[in-house]
Amino acid sequence: MSAKTEVDELHQLIQRARRCVTSLASKHGDCSAMRRVVNDVERLEIDVQELALTRGLSQPNGPSERIQIPDTEYHIDFWRDVDHEGVGGQRGGAA
Repeated sequence: MSAKTEVDELHQLIQRARRCVTSLASKHGDCSAMRRVVNDVERLEIDVQELALTRGLSQPNGPSERIQIPDTEYHIDFWRDVDHEGVGGQRGGAA
């Protein structure tokens, strides 16, 4: 079995594990043990992807979604009640 095939199979197994963990989480709710299991599956997925990329066994995911940010001025109301960074509070209240 080639390394690429093994990585692909591992990805499929991780997806199956994710489905099982999601099902378990819906039954057992949000508890520390469940959060650790969810985190473990996510960590496995990240580590396998990193391994595959560093070994040239898979291509990175397609182009990530880009969000267009306009460079026009924001309306003055956008900045209402916002403190200036580095200057401190502007509301006059004593700490």
